Amino acid sequence: MHPIHRNGRPSSSSSSPSSSSSPSSSQPCLPKRIILMRHAESQGNLDTAAYTTTPDNKIPLTEQGLAQAELAGAQLRRVISADNDSNHPEWRVCFYVSPYERTRSTLSQIGRSFSRKRVIGVREECRIREQDFGNFQVQERMTAIKQTREKFGRFFYRFPEGESAADVYDRVSSFLESLWRDIDMNRLRHNPCHDLNLVIVSHGLTSRVFLMKWFKWSVEQFEHLNNFGNCEFRVMQLGAGGEYSLAVHHTEEELTEWGLSPEMIADQKWRARSGKGWTDSCPWYLDSFFDKLADSDDTDNDDVWHETNDKVQQSN
Repeated sequence: MHPIHRNGRPSSSSSSPSSSSSPSSSQPCLPKRIILMRHAESQGNLDTAAYTTTPDNKIPLTEQGLAQAELAGAQLRRVISADNDSNHPEWRVCFYVSPYERTRSTLSQIGRSFSRKRVIGVREECRIREQDFGNFQVQERMTAIKQTREKFGRFFYRFPEGESAADVYDRVSSFLESLWRDIDMNRLRHNPCHDLNLVIVSHGLTSRVFLMKWFKWSVEQFEHLNNFGNCEFRVMQLGAGGEYSLAVHHTEEELTEWGLSPEMIADQKWRARSGKGWTDSCPWYLDSFFDKLADSDDTDNDDVWHETNDKVQQSN
C-alpha cells in the first residue's frame, strides 16, 4: 500500500505496492486497483425505441443483461483475489455506482459474488451517470443527431437539451476530486492492512472520459477510443513505481483493441514499472503540442530566434 501525497499520488517514501503498512488512521493508503465497469445489456441496447417511451435513467436490464452482470461479478472477484495468497489473504472492495436503473441492477447482480465481509461500502454517485441526451428521445431525430455528431466530433458535440462529452468531463473531474478526498480522509474507513479495490459501475462514455482525465489523454486521443462492451471492465492497477496503469492487468493486444495508440500503450507500460517524472519519460506528449522543441539551450537556438525575428520584421 502507498501513503497518499497531497496531489493524490504516492509519496516518494512509499514502499512497493505489494507491501503493507501497519494500520493508521493518519496514514491513508492508495487503492490497489480502480476498476471501471460498464453496465450490462439494457433494453435500450437491445432496442433504441425504448428511449422514446422510457426515461433514460429508468431503462432496465434485459434477462441476458442480468445474467451478464452475475457472470461479471464472478470475473471481478477472480481479478481482485487472484494475487492474494495465504500470506496476504485480506482484501476489500468499495463500489461507486451511477444512479441509473441499469447500473444499479448491474451492481446488485455483481454483489452475488461478494460477502458482506469483503464489501466496505457502496455509494450512489450522480456525477458518473450517463451522458445526458435530452429527455424522451424521438428515434428518427436521434439518428440524424448522432450522424451530425460523427461529423462534428464526439467530444465537443452537445446534444440538444443534453450534454457533450466535454460536459461529462467536467463532472467526472469533480467526482475525482471527491474520490481522492474519500481516500485521503479515510472516509471509507479502510484498514491499510487490507488491499483496497474501488469498483466504479457506470456507463461507456463516462468511463472513457474518466480514463481520459486520469491519464491526461488529449481530445484527439479520446476520439479514437472504442466503447466498452456491456459488463466489460478496465483495471487500473498500481505498478512497481506507484503509478496506476492499464498495462499491469491488461495485454498490449487488449489496449490496441480499445483504441490506444502505440504512444499511449508505451505510456501505460512506463506507468506499470516506473516512478520517475512523467513528461521526462514521455516526450511524445510534448511533441503532440509543439512542432519542434530543441533538446538543449545552445547557440543554435539563438540563430533560430534571430531568423524568426527577421521574418517577422520583414512581414511588417
